[in-house]
Amino acid sequence: MAEHVLALLSRPSREAPGDPGAPVYRFVDPDAAHLTVLDLGVTRGDGIFETLSVNHGRAQALEHHLSRFARSAAMLELPAPDADAWRETILAVVASLDPAREAFVKTVLTRGIEYGDRPTGWAYGAYSPSFESARTEGLAVVLLDRGYRHDVERTSPWLLAGAKTLSYAINRAAVREAVRRGADDVVFVSSDGIVLEGPTSTVVYRRGDALLSPGTGLGILDGTTQANVFRWAESLGMSTAFELTTPDLLRSADAAWLVSSVRLAAPIRAIDGEPLPVDAAFTARMNGWLAALDD
Repeated sequence: MAEHVLALLSRPSREAPGDPGAPVYRFVDPDAAHLTVLDLGVTRGDGIFETLSVNHGRAQALEHHLSRFARSAAMLELPAPDADAWRETILAVVASLDPAREAFVKTVLTRGIEYGDRPTGWAYGAYSPSFESARTEGLAVVLLDRGYRHDVERTSPWLLAGAKTLSYAINRAAVREAVRRGADDVVFVSSDGIVLEGPTSTVVYRRGDALLSPGTGLGILDGTTQANVFRWAESLGMSTAFELTTPDLLRSADAAWLVSSVRLAAPIRAIDGEPLPVDAAFTARMNGWLAALDD
């Protein structure tokens, strides 16, 4: 099996020009050059992406990721992704990777070459690094002000809050700031004091027999892993809900996690240097269930 795989889509959107007789995708050498320096994904960060976890040879939450991909495209007014073409390509990439190893597939759609009329699309698959330490020992996080009010999605839709765009420079800068403060990761807070999300993750926390996550309509991503964690909790008879979360509510939780497609559930062990309880057994059960998902 290949260590990593790259597939280029011939027509990532039915709305854009393309060769209707060409194969849906073609595998290419992932170590060779394929992207022009004029692509707007490179020069402007004008594009979207999704990252799917692959466990036991299965792409997890595939339909949820495809739906979120389409939603992000609509927010950026990109040509709508051809869901059938992307699904076929993703499954082909997954089939090229060793099913015995944890892996991921990243899908990318850009606006294409500047002044052109054809988007660029590709799916890249590779084996995941080990996240065992994060899953078992947990993460120390810092709270950082995102600079927007919690209702930014409603008041300023042009800021694209809630879209999964290629413009991740701020998210990467936030993680570097966390490291400078002696932490591992970040939980963003709105300028009016509402907990939002991590740079690459969703916040989930437990209070009694309930699993909770910051409320909807906050300009944060619709978490695919959070949705599956809620499904798991409900199968155990726990209640689940979204609520408007303050830092004090998060600090008072019985346990909390940053959940994401590839890292899965990483417990938060400290917030701004203050310890938070880590429920190792509960976390292990959660991650075991996530890793075994069929979809």
